[in-house]
Amino acid sequence: MSRSIEQSRKLQQRAEKLIPGGVNSPVRAFRSVGADPLYIAHGQGSHIWDADGNEYIDYIGSWGPLILGHAASTVIDAIIEAARKGTSFGASIPAEADLAELVISAFPHMEKIRFVSSGTEATMSAIRLARGYTKRKYIVKFEGCYHGHSDALLVKAGSGVATLGIPGSAGVPEEFTQLTLALPYNDICALDAAFERFKHQIACVIVEPVVGNMGCVPPARGYLEALRAITKNEKTLLIFDEVMTGFRLAYGGAQELYGIEPDLTTMGKIIGGGLPVGGYGGPTEIMDLIAPLGPVYQAGTLSGNPLAMAAGCATLSYLREHKGIYANLDKLAGEVVAGVAAAAKDAGVTICHNRVSSMFTWFFTQGPVTDWDSAAKCDTQAFGRFFRAMLDGGVYLPPSQFEAAFIGAAHTEHDVQQTIAAAKQAFAVAAV
Repeated sequence: MSRSIEQSRKLQQRAEKLIPGGVNSPVRAFRSVGADPLYIAHGQGSHIWDADGNEYIDYIGSWGPLILGHAASTVIDAIIEAARKGTSFGASIPAEADLAELVISAFPHMEKIRFVSSGTEATMSAIRLARGYTKRKYIVKFEGCYHGHSDALLVKAGSGVATLGIPGSAGVPEEFTQLTLALPYNDICALDAAFERFKHQIACVIVEPVVGNMGCVPPARGYLEALRAITKNEKTLLIFDEVMTGFRLAYGGAQELYGIEPDLTTMGKIIGGGLPVGGYGGPTEIMDLIAPLGPVYQAGTLSGNPLAMAAGCATLSYLREHKGIYANLDKLAGEVVAGVAAAAKDAGVTICHNRVSSMFTWFFTQGPVTDWDSAAKCDTQAFGRFFRAMLDGGVYLPPSQFEAAFIGAAHTEHDVQQTIAAAKQAFAVAAV
């Protein structure tokens, strides 16, 4: 299609005078894909419209939380009803326990949960809690896994950090990261070696059970089981970062899908129904160390705010009552991933793909992609050309090779076929 983005360009120019890079999150600048950033005016269902009126099929969904689609009436109605009563009190409200019950019912190991305002807060707080519980200092994370932008976790962090080609971050003293052990994902031998070297010193292992922040990368067979076994044996807490995968891969997240129970789980995205929220939960024995009951301090003025709680309750209640959604999400995601891959093969374009349920990525490399080293071999320039051509075809993909895409309940068979047709055209004209 012929697209004008004059209004988006004007908005970006104005924003650049007021906001660093013109954006409040780096990936929105579209720099890694060689495109002008779009300004989104509104969304409905599986589609969004930019400031110039261009329409796109959206495979980002606010980076995952809009599993019911844009402006889903059940969520919007709940937010409006809550807002009429007040937007924030800085005090407890009944809906906090309502949402807590919904989350806890889906995750068997959880007995209590603490809500915060972002996934970053959730992972940062869960690690502090793990250190307080174990009285140990070292933590293990994995290369290419992103757990938010707290200092200790910006080590080989994937996501936007990888998109920008930044190995860590300026402003983070080396001393802050010396207690963070970054290991290759899907490598059991590296894990064994780390635990042997730092025996009885590791407080926790934090992992995206299905990685979404170097593109979608699933765990190798037996990998999560090995993580669970070694952490249990070493009395180290296993933290599943299900900020992205919780309530998306299955109602009970990746831990339901793979049958693994961690010690702590961090949540976000879907449990806020598109509003800012996060959470971390686990057994009472561990969670009761958090203030005001215990010595591990964590607080937040807007934690448990009425709008986020209402949106979260509406979203999770709908998913609980309509669990058949997940089979349809899996079906549609399988069709679009396979269809685009077939179009690439027909055009002689080398790509590979990973998918788990409704999360997926097309990687511009021969593959397979199983860890950060293999993801980093992708031809990001080719991905950028594909991305721009897909925009021209009315399809909005993540503006980074190293981010997962998502299908939601609002996507249709027509969306899928339109996307495959756009990909065929993109491979023909973009010289990818």
